[in-house]
Amino acid sequence: MGFEEATPIQSLAIDEILEGRDVLGQSQTGTGKTAAFGIPLIERTDASSKALQAVILCPTRELAIQIGEEFRKLLKYKSGVRALPVYGGQPIDRQITALRGGAQIVVGTPGRVLDHLQRRTIRMDGVRMAVLDEADEMLDMGFRDDIESILKCMPEKRQTIMFSATMPAEILELTKAYQVDPCEIRVSRKELIVPLIEQSYFEVRQQTKTEALCRLVDMYNPRLSLVFCNTKKGVDELVEQLQGRGYFAEGLHGDLKQQQRDFVMKKFRNGTLEILVATDVAARGLDVDDIDIVFNYDLPQDEEYYVHRIGRTARAGKTGVAYTFVVGREIYKLREIMRYTKAKITQKRLPSLDDIELIRAGKFLENVKSVINEGHLSKYIAMVEDLLKEEYSALEVAAALMKLNLKDDSFEDVDFETESYENRFERRENYEDRRQRRGDDNMISLFINVGRNNQIRPGDIVGALAGETGISGKSIGAISIFDDFTIVDVPKEFVGDIIERMKDKKMRGNRISIERAKDKKGRDKKGGKSKR
Repeated sequence: MGFEEATPIQSLAIDEILEGRDVLGQSQTGTGKTAAFGIPLIERTDASSKALQAVILCPTRELAIQIGEEFRKLLKYKSGVRALPVYGGQPIDRQITALRGGAQIVVGTPGRVLDHLQRRTIRMDGVRMAVLDEADEMLDMGFRDDIESILKCMPEKRQTIMFSATMPAEILELTKAYQVDPCEIRVSRKELIVPLIEQSYFEVRQQTKTEALCRLVDMYNPRLSLVFCNTKKGVDELVEQLQGRGYFAEGLHGDLKQQQRDFVMKKFRNGTLEILVATDVAARGLDVDDIDIVFNYDLPQDEEYYVHRIGRTARAGKTGVAYTFVVGREIYKLREIMRYTKAKITQKRLPSLDDIELIRAGKFLENVKSVINEGHLSKYIAMVEDLLKEEYSALEVAAALMKLNLKDDSFEDVDFETESYENRFERRENYEDRRQRRGDDNMISLFINVGRNNQIRPGDIVGALAGETGISGKSIGAISIFDDFTIVDVPKEFVGDIIERMKDKKMRGNRISIERAKDKKGRDKKGGKSKR
């Protein structure tokens, strides 16, 4: 699997679990604890028996799926042993059929495992090992009664393993009730997060948080970033604002259906989604190694949540960045977090528009150097030489070309404290490239029945198409917004999927219909003036 050495939690836990001892482990997500209990659990499973021998309980469907996938990799060369994830949101009939085929290891959420117990589709008679993963989170989510009901169905003589990021009183109560002389394993917090994560904070006002986030994303241009809000409502509101500004952002919280959650995570993993906004509970079990920046959009109320959040970056030995927004008296709470984590969180100044423009200029110049080094410039040199004959200097020509490339009429020098970005989408996309692609044979024009009168902006169109279908924003062609409708060019291969997925969707509160523009007779008959 590419492992070169055991992580600290694996080094401490594997031998103890192999010996059959009960274990109480404290470790954050992303430290390799699935393998810490998974490897010895598989080794202790009797492949000659098809009876259920081990049950792993975890708080969320995402974590159940993740652990199931990890077990699938570990079992690749272990014949005769099968692990099966069971969780809510998936048809229970399918799970029942799979269980009848036999599985020695079940990974599941407490509610769904208890459901199977009540249906007698899972029998605990032969269970010899029980694992509670993210035990503190399961208790926070109200699963204590379910957990105890499940444990009471198991034989008393069994091995019980608990992993938890925190050790509240309830965890210790469960330990006393269901574990026998457990071996306590703790991986120091300092070892986990301090050396690898650059931690900084920005003092902002509540109404300027979104602008602060936009500027930081513009400044550092992370490939993947994770933004934490404290509430589901906060997630939804921030996602709407980001999509309206043309960012490819989606939310993740407990109210989403499983299909929606899977779709969002698929886009985040494959990079078609650049910003994931989530609540703490929804992000449990999130298994993505390449998150560049974690933003604490809302300061967490619990110090442990801060540790969990920033631990989503700097995974698998990589470095990472964590930025926190602090409003007013929240600075005192941040100081408590610093004392708790024994980490220094330094204050930074929010980037100005000049800072962002300087970054863009630097990237442009790097691209220029790359093009020069590649060569094949003869045709263009001839064009420039013709221009130089008109008594312009080479320096003036180069400066003018740079100005044209970096010029962005919508990139206004707004007052950060009072105003918001306007026309965010126009700043992020090169419209000249889009105009050129309009004549591409591979592009198909689509008609959408909303326009300027519905307050539709280019960012709304891109956000909706990218959000619902996973199409990359860079592959979307020209967008022409008229009074009552919009024409957008998209690659031919995405047309069917877009039309199907956008059925009955809403854009800025308006139910939309979308179809091929060439099938819309007289589509320009309303004579609306194009926004562009």
